[in-house]
Amino acid sequence: MAETDKQAAQGRHPARRKSSKILLSILGVLVAIPVIAIVFILTFDWNRARPWINAKVSEAIERPFEIRGNLNVEWERPAKTMAPAERTWRDHIPWPHLIANDTHVGNPAGLPAQDSGSARQFSFSVNPFALLSKTINIPLLRFDGPRVDLLRLDEQRNNWTFKRKEEKSKWTLDLDRIVLTDGIVHIKDAVTKADVTAKVRTLENGGRYGVGWTLDGTYNGAPVTGGGKAGAVLSLKQQSTPYPIQAEMRSGKTRIAIEGTATRPAKLAAIDLKLELAGPSMDQLYNFTGVVLPTTGPFSTSGRLTGTLGEENKDGKRSMRWVYDGFKGKVGSSDIGGRLEYATGGARPKLSGKVHSQTLVFADLAPLIGADSNAAKKERNADAVQPGGKVLPVEEFKTERWNKLDADVRFAADRIIRDTAFPISKLSTHLKMDNAVLNLEPLEFAMAGGTVRSNIRLDGRGRQGPKAIKAQAKVTARKIEIKKLFPKIEQLQASVGSISGDANLTAQGNSVSSLLAGSNGELKTLISQGQVSKMLLEMMGLNVANIVITKVFGDKQVQLNCMATDFAVTNGLARTRYFVVDTKEALINIEGSINLANEQLDLRIDPKTKGLRLISLRSPFYVRGPFSQPDVSVDKGVLAMKAGSAIALATIAAPVAALLPLINTGPGQDSDCARLLSDAREKPKAPPPGKTQRR
Repeated sequence: MAETDKQAAQGRHPARRKSSKILLSILGVLVAIPVIAIVFILTFDWNRARPWINAKVSEAIERPFEIRGNLNVEWERPAKTMAPAERTWRDHIPWPHLIANDTHVGNPAGLPAQDSGSARQFSFSVNPFALLSKTINIPLLRFDGPRVDLLRLDEQRNNWTFKRKEEKSKWTLDLDRIVLTDGIVHIKDAVTKADVTAKVRTLENGGRYGVGWTLDGTYNGAPVTGGGKAGAVLSLKQQSTPYPIQAEMRSGKTRIAIEGTATRPAKLAAIDLKLELAGPSMDQLYNFTGVVLPTTGPFSTSGRLTGTLGEENKDGKRSMRWVYDGFKGKVGSSDIGGRLEYATGGARPKLSGKVHSQTLVFADLAPLIGADSNAAKKERNADAVQPGGKVLPVEEFKTERWNKLDADVRFAADRIIRDTAFPISKLSTHLKMDNAVLNLEPLEFAMAGGTVRSNIRLDGRGRQGPKAIKAQAKVTARKIEIKKLFPKIEQLQASVGSISGDANLTAQGNSVSSLLAGSNGELKTLISQGQVSKMLLEMMGLNVANIVITKVFGDKQVQLNCMATDFAVTNGLARTRYFVVDTKEALINIEGSINLANEQLDLRIDPKTKGLRLISLRSPFYVRGPFSQPDVSVDKGVLAMKAGSAIALATIAAPVAALLPLINTGPGQDSDCARLLSDAREKPKAPPPGKTQRR
């Protein structure tokens, strides 16, 4: 029995020893593999692999890539080079760390043969276990002494765009953080005429900021200066790690300043910045931001900018959404505030939102149509300069930008201030831009107890030629009270009349001047009751009307019964179809034309005295000449005849004068205002062709 037990025991022990040997062998292999890998990584001369690496990287990025210096691999803990507050548990694990010295990346084909980027040294660690799942996990990518030279020759050719591969790679790049040390970024852009250099430096005691930079150069012909700060480590993955940013740039009188944080900058998961903007005109921000904004006077705004970047679509484009919220500022002397949103992802980027002004100075709207002074144009670097003696603005609209952006923006102003006491208030408009077609539907003013409402359409697609705009405007003015129109003129406060009018015009051109020069349509106005005088017209600034009233009535108050006008506009030439002014003392007929193309007046004014007048020197006279300085002259032939008649009648003037009080002028001598206004409302006949007939 003992012998049997001994044999059994001897039979089992060899099996156990064999199993133990197998387990130890497996364990030895598992330990040996990483040890051998480590020994291989540490002892292999990686410089032998440089030609292969250079060729493969060059093929992948389709531009020259070369490691000219020493290439080495070491084991390193990322935590060694990181601030304590920025470390995670993974940063204490040693990973293979590749170090490449004197690395260069060239320009793609078609651009000058020079570097687009280089680094004195770049290094990164690799998680070897992630390679098993075909993932290249790089916890930390570090650039020492980098230099980046960004170049753009035109809209299509630049060195920062990489071709998108049609086939999706089986490998995934997983980059955690980037560290930058002292370096240089140079931008040379023929499109924006930029030649700007940024010098990046490491901050020793920067607090939350690890790197800083200064900026100088030229942009669009103007000097550029600026600078800023950013965090030392750029985290591309950690949602909970905000990356601090603070920057300011100035170009001429344009200033852009930001301060805040970005979380996951690679995807703009959470951009939260204070944004300040200032400059001579909002449209000059286009080259900096790519956002089409209107031409304005000097402006400054400050608000909160938040942004997100969506996922790529099938075309490789990402949708972005930027919100400029709660901004406040000034445009000229007017205040503005509101919320704007800029989004991409559609056929064109879209700007939407609401802008509000509590007090709008009317003169601040002038740059929108190029109606500001030459001095103001120079301040905002406008190319067009208004010619001397030209009244209508000649500055062209920038239609080449209209197809870069769609828009849906509402604007309202509670109170409007003018240099004169003209009572315009509560401006509101709804601006829509769709594929280079601009609509203001409506553009509405509250004016003197009434309203002026316009629907304006400007088609800037250039179908009628480069930069050509096809325009349509419908304007209605209703119940504008005369006494409220000039509230500071005491003599008008007893007036009870009102003004109404309609205009319907179409045109083609690329400025206010050229659009009016090519306009077609009609213009009508109606005025019922009121009073005028030389003094009142002087206060209104209506110089030509002032001269006319003085010549007809002298310097005294004149009671206005009604006025009706009707103009037909053909190719910029507005001809009178009906123009009658009825006063208590005279009936005035006006004929002629207003040439919007060459800004010339050619009107004949014929006053008819009411009742029986034995002596009257009220002769027809003309208003001719340019808008800027028209001339008013009397019809000398008619005046001579009347002067001769006055001498012949002088001998009987005295006895007839005694009979004048007995003569009844009667209502038949006055015009019928109701009929005049009714006639004006009807569709009038077209004016005869050719020059206005003289009588």
